[in-house]
Amino acid sequence: MNAHTLLPPNPRLIGTITPSGNTVVERTTQAALRDLPQAAALFARIPVHGDRDPFPDRYNLAAMLEAATLLSHARPDAIIWNGSKGGGIGLEHDRDLVARITDATGIAADTSGLALLRAIAASGVQSIGLLTPYAEAHQRRLVERLNAEGVPVVSERHLGMTDNLSYASVPYDTILLQARSLAAQKPDVLLAWCTNYPAAPLAAEIEAETGIPLWDATMLGLLGGLAVAGVAERPNGWGSLSGLL
Repeated sequence: MNAHTLLPPNPRLIGTITPSGNTVVERTTQAALRDLPQAAALFARIPVHGDRDPFPDRYNLAAMLEAATLLSHARPDAIIWNGSKGGGIGLEHDRDLVARITDATGIAADTSGLALLRAIAASGVQSIGLLTPYAEAHQRRLVERLNAEGVPVVSERHLGMTDNLSYASVPYDTILLQARSLAAQKPDVLLAWCTNYPAAPLAAEIEAETGIPLWDATMLGLLGGLAVAGVAERPNGWGSLSGLL
């Protein structure tokens, strides 16, 4: 392997904002882009950690826009919020966020939540089985808000967890059990909705076993960024979602 393989010239840059307590977004993004030299990711963090959110019903826009501005110094081709909070507070906040980022930086933006809406529109799915690590109250709110956005959640499984960092520690076997339980109810799609929940590497395995597509919030954010940045190629080995967006 030579230096040209390691550092391809002039890749499309995906500026990615992620929560400070998240350990999954960078790992998933870098792994997915490993065989896609046309694109590379840059990262910035905002304060989101622990089990208490000082902004329970909205985004911390000051932190979001500071992160976007810092990313803009590298002139990325897209800036994305790879976070799942919009699902629980309402995706009107995501629409407002991308408009503010573009107004502030001149760079096109996207979010995992808005990519989810496009995936639903492109596929025409009628039923979704939702799997998360969340606690009961958070899960109820999430289902309610997603349904209000036209995301047809008809069944769900959650793990009762509250600390942001703990989401990343969910074993693969636990996620597989959640997915199998939901798959038995025959939804059109399984949706793993938490960007600090390591479901993305299991997508191909779950799809092969159940015959049901698995969409992951982190991959939705990344694929949205690739589309906004004008990258036509998609990662291989991460499930059928890559061929949809």
